[in-house]
This record gives sequence, structure tokens and C-alpha cells, in this order.
Amino acid sequence: MAGAREPEQLARWLSDGAYRRLLKRVVLASRARAVTKRAAVMPTIIVDRVIVTEPNEGVIEAVVILHSRVRTRAVAVRLEGRGDRWRASAINVM
Repeated sequence: MAGAREPEQLARWLSDGAYRRLLKRVVLASRARAVTKRAAVMPTIIVDRVIVTEPNEGVIEAVVILHSRVRTRAVAVRLEGRGDRWRASAINVM
């Protein structure tokens, strides 16, 4: 989301809808950086806490608290089991 990596790196772990939403966010962030003439920088992030629930079989919902130099954020993730792997169907950054 910071634009430091290509979004294609996450495609295999995201549902089609989640991937499209990520691409939209990447485009908006890229435009904002172009206006301010800032380069994409790999942020330093520290994972503080992870809270996991399983509302249904084959579904995991988690909230991850992340700290960076600038701010603290919560990221909500919904993972759904598809065959023998998990895919994120929703990622929300607050």
C-alpha cells in the first residue's frame, strides 16, 4: 500500500475483489506521491498485537495492530479457506 513493492506480489493471497481494491488504493497513493514529488519508501513496521477469531469453519477474521514511525494503524483481515490454501477476501486499514 505504500507503493514500495509491486501489488502483483500479493495477488496469489488475495481474492479477486480484494486484489482490485488494493490496485485502486495503490493507484491513488501513486498519484498522491506524484503530486508531492515523493518517492515510494519501504516503511518500517512493528507488529504489536494480533487478535484472531473464527466466526465460521474455514473463515478467520483478524485484527493486527501495527506501529510505524508516523502512526499506529489497525488492519482488519478476513481469510477464507479455499481448498488447501487461505486467501484474503477483505483487508481494511484503519
